Amino acid sequence: MNLLMLLIYCYNFTMSEAKKLKRVGVLRGGGGKHYFSSLQKGGEIISQIFENLGDKYKALDILVDKDGSWYLSGLPILPADLIHKVDIVWNTAHTKFSNILESLGIPHIEAGAFSAALQNNQGSLNEHVKEAGISMPKTILFPVYQKDFDGPRDMYAANKAREVFEKFPSPWIVKAYTEDAGMGIHLAKTFPELVDAIEDGVKHEQSILVEEFISGKVATMHSLRNFRGQEIYTFPLGNTFGVFSKEEKGKLETSAKKLHKHLGAKHYLKSDFVLNPHGKVYLLQVSEKMDLKPGSHFSEAVESVGAKMHHVIEHILEQI
Repeated sequence: MNLLMLLIYCYNFTMSEAKKLKRVGVLRGGGGKHYFSSLQKGGEIISQIFENLGDKYKALDILVDKDGSWYLSGLPILPADLIHKVDIVWNTAHTKFSNILESLGIPHIEAGAFSAALQNNQGSLNEHVKEAGISMPKTILFPVYQKDFDGPRDMYAANKAREVFEKFPSPWIVKAYTEDAGMGIHLAKTFPELVDAIEDGVKHEQSILVEEFISGKVATMHSLRNFRGQEIYTFPLGNTFGVFSKEEKGKLETSAKKLHKHLGAKHYLKSDFVLNPHGKVYLLQVSEKMDLKPGSHFSEAVESVGAKMHHVIEHILEQI
């Protein structure tokens, strides 16, 4: 009898403790060009919660496969049924899934749809950051080559190179417009090099972004909202810290905070800057996607202030 009572007590205690855990569904996949990167990023968040935050949170894997079917912990599920299965969802897939979660009233974490849209529209991003008093290099975007609209294939690269040459002088950075495109990043200093770089983009069947090259000191700033008592907390420059003067660091921190507020980033923002020889700050690109991998630039920045990556994960979860 005593043994039976002990087993009942242990069972009730275990169930009581399990109920206290906040259930975090990590949504990943969803098809599209970022399918595999979403699987990876979602897996990293699941690992961080499982290995370091298991006393407060229970991570649940929500997979949307390439056909659009939803699975929770490997079993098929309808999105509406998640209401009873999770307390919060961390969306690492496309922002369209956040619309579904929103319609169901499920609290969720995502990269802000507004800043995500700006990241995918260099012209709009350029105009928007100007309102925050931040400059960007001049750019020109060429959509994927289409014979019906762009004329003969053998003349395309040279014609587009002429357009760039007339807009701003060398040197130029030439790269694919989207991430994970398989195309290298070119630094073209002469017109023939510019033609070859654009030709490489055509061969990869990519939209091509040509950007004014700004010489100077390159810095990556990581910022986090409402961290350590600050509305916008900026992490130190990390392994590039010694290159910049105190005044230059101040300029970069100020720019990162202004950008974070102006773009309305909900939690995290990565801002890549270049500081030219005259001390002017230019924004190169922004991203709300955290690189959680050990040894990443963000990981080193977090550890430089005595924190760990799971502290950042926990902080963001506590903001919801």
